[in-house]
Amino acid sequence: MGDSLFLLVLIIIAALGFGFSNGLNDAANAIATAIGSRVLSPRSAVIIASFFNLAGTLSGALLGAHVAKTIGEGIVTPDDLTLYTVVAGVVAAIIWVVAATYRGIPLSVSHSLVAGLLGAGVAAAGTGAIVWGVLSKVLLAVILAPLLGFAGGFGLMVIIMWLFRRSPPDTVNNIFSKVQIIATAFVAYAHGKNDGQMPIGVIALGLMIYTGEKFDIPLWVIFVSAISVALGIGFGGWRVIRTVGTRITTLRPVHGSAAETSAAAVIEAASNLGIPVSTTQCISGSVIGVGATKRLSAVRWGIARNIVIAWIITFPICASLGWLLSKALGLIG
Repeated sequence: MGDSLFLLVLIIIAALGFGFSNGLNDAANAIATAIGSRVLSPRSAVIIASFFNLAGTLSGALLGAHVAKTIGEGIVTPDDLTLYTVVAGVVAAIIWVVAATYRGIPLSVSHSLVAGLLGAGVAAAGTGAIVWGVLSKVLLAVILAPLLGFAGGFGLMVIIMWLFRRSPPDTVNNIFSKVQIIATAFVAYAHGKNDGQMPIGVIALGLMIYTGEKFDIPLWVIFVSAISVALGIGFGGWRVIRTVGTRITTLRPVHGSAAETSAAAVIEAASNLGIPVSTTQCISGSVIGVGATKRLSAVRWGIARNIVIAWIITFPICASLGWLLSKALGLIG
């Protein structure tokens, strides 16, 4: 009992650490374009993103917690999980997210956790523990999210260019400087509604294994998880912000508004379907899309290629780390 309680506490700490690292890397998704287009100062952008991410996390959890339930029950069969397995999966994700954040690489924090839990679960119970129906939806989202982000950013930007084709540049700039503040808040809210559910799902999963009762989410779990992600955004992953906000393409308020609005729409739709989607993939795809409306050479494709490579290798790296950590902890236990 004592060992189990210790592992449960370790899971809670690891989940909150993951939530913090989630906000740290994904800070770029909500505020990078606003900072890159100089609509908001870094301080103002962080405050707005932290507040609306907190609101999105609370809203998503209280209105069904669809993504949290997917993380807790939908990736690996709960009966095949142990407290050791959950610890291994979460720690694997944290290692990869922190390493990528340090290098300024925007990646899918949600998919890092999915892959970590997947690898840990397979190490503990074999491939039979995988919930293939849910995993297939997550893998499909890996492909569709950036494509939808790109198409949405490109299409919305074309519409805006046509609607404002006779407007002076200063007028367009003034209008979308205000619009982008709303769009930034929308992305932060959508991020909280999706990625903010990750630590909630992990802690609830740990409680379910520890108590032997059904999957349930206490209110305190929702609040501490929401705060952990908001704190991560508050500290800000500035290297990632620089990559998304300035290195992919040159952004003005109109471009930032289009990119953030289209990305947030994709994230919101995925959250309502209970699919853990990559906020990074959505916003990066949208930024590339709006950049491509100027001309293809306006996008720094070398930077975009490196981001895509990071997305691709996230699954095998985190799954491998989860598998190794699960095996190591299994020997200790």
